[in-house]
Amino acid sequence: MTPSVPEPSPPPENEPSPVQETRSLQFVAALPPASSDAPVPVPARNNGFMTQHEVQVQHAQPSVGSIAAHRPHTVAAVVSDLEPDLDADLDAYEEADGAGAQLPQNRFLDRERSWLAFNERVLELAEDPSTPLLERANFLAIFASNLDEFFMVRVAGLKRRIATGVATRSASGLQPREVLEMIWARSRELMARHAACYQEDVAPALAEEGINLVRWNELTEKEQARLFTLFRNQIFPVLTPLAVDPAHPFPYISGLSLNLAVDLRNPISGHRHFARVKVPPLLSRFLEASPGRYVPLEDVISAPAHLEELFPGMEVLETHMFRVTRNEDLEVEEDDAENLLQALEKELMRRRFGPPVRLEVEESIDPYVLNLLRRELKVSEAEVYPLPGPLDLTGLFGISRLDRPELKYPKFVAGTHRDLAEVESASAPDIFAALREHDVLLHHPYDSFSTSVQAFLEQAATDPDVLAIKQTLYRTSGDSPIVDALIDAAESGKQVLVLVEIKARFDEQANIKWARKLEEAGCHVVYGLVGLKTHCKLSLVVRQEGETLARYSHVGTGNYHPKTARLYEDIGLLTADAQVGADLSDLFNRLSGYSRRETYRRLLVAPKSLRDGLIARINKEAQHHRAGRPAYVRIKVNSMVDEAVIDALYRASQAGVPVDVWVRGICAVRPGVPDLSENIRVRSVLGRFLEHSRIFAFGNGGEPEVWFGSADMMHRNLDRRIEALVRVKDPAHRASLSRLLETGMSDKTSSWHLGPDGEWTRHAADGDGQQLRNVQEMLIDARRRRRGKATP
Repeated sequence: MTPSVPEPSPPPENEPSPVQETRSLQFVAALPPASSDAPVPVPARNNGFMTQHEVQVQHAQPSVGSIAAHRPHTVAAVVSDLEPDLDADLDAYEEADGAGAQLPQNRFLDRERSWLAFNERVLELAEDPSTPLLERANFLAIFASNLDEFFMVRVAGLKRRIATGVATRSASGLQPREVLEMIWARSRELMARHAACYQEDVAPALAEEGINLVRWNELTEKEQARLFTLFRNQIFPVLTPLAVDPAHPFPYISGLSLNLAVDLRNPISGHRHFARVKVPPLLSRFLEASPGRYVPLEDVISAPAHLEELFPGMEVLETHMFRVTRNEDLEVEEDDAENLLQALEKELMRRRFGPPVRLEVEESIDPYVLNLLRRELKVSEAEVYPLPGPLDLTGLFGISRLDRPELKYPKFVAGTHRDLAEVESASAPDIFAALREHDVLLHHPYDSFSTSVQAFLEQAATDPDVLAIKQTLYRTSGDSPIVDALIDAAESGKQVLVLVEIKARFDEQANIKWARKLEEAGCHVVYGLVGLKTHCKLSLVVRQEGETLARYSHVGTGNYHPKTARLYEDIGLLTADAQVGADLSDLFNRLSGYSRRETYRRLLVAPKSLRDGLIARINKEAQHHRAGRPAYVRIKVNSMVDEAVIDALYRASQAGVPVDVWVRGICAVRPGVPDLSENIRVRSVLGRFLEHSRIFAFGNGGEPEVWFGSADMMHRNLDRRIEALVRVKDPAHRASLSRLLETGMSDKTSSWHLGPDGEWTRHAADGDGQQLRNVQEMLIDARRRRRGKATP
């Protein structure tokens, strides 16, 4: 969410080994030592993807080999020589011992309530006086933006299912109507608390720092005169007042727009009239009346003298602000769509006219006007949210960007990963040469995206020995250097295949634009498989090296988005490993053509093998524990709601396996329930960066196994998306990721703890009132120490 959230180490206690120092990611020098992490030789296992009969394939593309046929080569390692090395014995663990035993009916927390609890944690950061002031304003804006999307998608979807009669009881046991009523009540509480935080805390604190967010009647005459000139010259020309009367039907109110309801009277006839004025969304939300004093745009429009310009000769009785949230989720019947691109474009046009799901009004609104809005918009009383003005505090994003560094988190600029850093040379580092030496495990935003993943693709685009680039794009920026690099590669004659996910929610229009731009440049653009979103984060570069072809790969947890890479916490692997390269070749051919290969060597791929592969590993930990061997499960994800995975965690806990779940957002697990989950702990970390990586670690009898990738533990990820996890091979990298997980779950780390009742409790200080360590600040400080710039 964006973000939607929107979403660090003390002095070293244990020095890293020389191998870790030179080759590992080295998250923090001070993280506690990991348990034994020797490399594990494991036999083969078939991990199928999906059969040709299970899906339809949209496009077929020529293979890489056909493009390079004119150049003499042999493949560096042919697929038949790369035997799959996933555990053959895992098939025996897909069903746990006692898997048929009855688990309690009420074992799952409600996902919608859990999401609201997540946004409450965002609000707590805004309420926290220790959070820098402009960051508090930013968290208020994130809270508002998150809630907008929640209503547009989750609430709208629930209402649609209830209306069509297809809604069923949730996994938590609640009836659909009970869930909806809970959402209305809980969101009302949170929205009132959000408004109070702004009105009573953040706005006054900003004023003390010389940032005054004022209303029109608080302005001086000089300020009002200045804004009147601005209104006449720049605002008035773009306003369109719309009357409502027998000749003018009630106008369409677009979703999330701010609107002015104007109650008018004709002084001649005495008749009362209603008019609507839309606040232009492209203008700045807060206007600077004078240095350090900002007034909402809607206040400027609704000033009495300005309304006289809009409604000359009419008497303005009252004005009221209101805002409508509509159903903006997309429904595309892909199986019936001859052209997915055209079908999605039509659906984007229909999105604007989705039914309302929330009406926000100023609490001072006249009952007559409110009843008119309710009647015309067809919203129930429960869907009306009276709030103190100003409405729509997403406008605080602009205030949070003011140039006041002392009121923000200390500036942090990511550095180049040590294994990719330039060494005594004026030329850019050779990333391919670095990867031939060893894998590089990246941790963004602490490691620079631009000098790693972006540089990898830019070097591939300009390297004359690179024959082909294959790339997935789920979300990217409007001025993406990744897209530019792919275009440059195609224009230089390289084969470029791009899997563009045009169904990425709320980025559909941008992705359609980039898909067409890539096609025009000569890239092969495909949209994956019908019925599935392509959510995996993969890049594959094929390079001629002498008489062989070498594959270089990137597998990550985050989007190829240079801007969010500075705000989102993500993990990525750059590697020349032949197994990973072969896996990515197979997967890309599966997505773009008619390949039937279903075995993967270092990948787990949804929707076929990922859930089963993780559950088998969880079940195996129970067997290790019973046999007295080291066993644990540690998972870091954005969301944990898949019932099959959660049940596997419950059974592992019942067997005595310690289970740690680090989740940013939704979690349906009930931890700490006697005889069910007393061995499960759930933590959440929120901060300046959006925690976005997905990591899965298993004790594996003393030979730890670690995976990471794009998948959250949700039905949509495991059943309706192409997701990929990669197994981490390097022992030092496994140790680094294990230390990260241990630190995030430590009682010495600031976090929220989930209780069995679904309530989250913040633990930010110890029993003596001392602040607990912040994992993000620990990682930042570790990077600064490495560069000799540690904070005091």
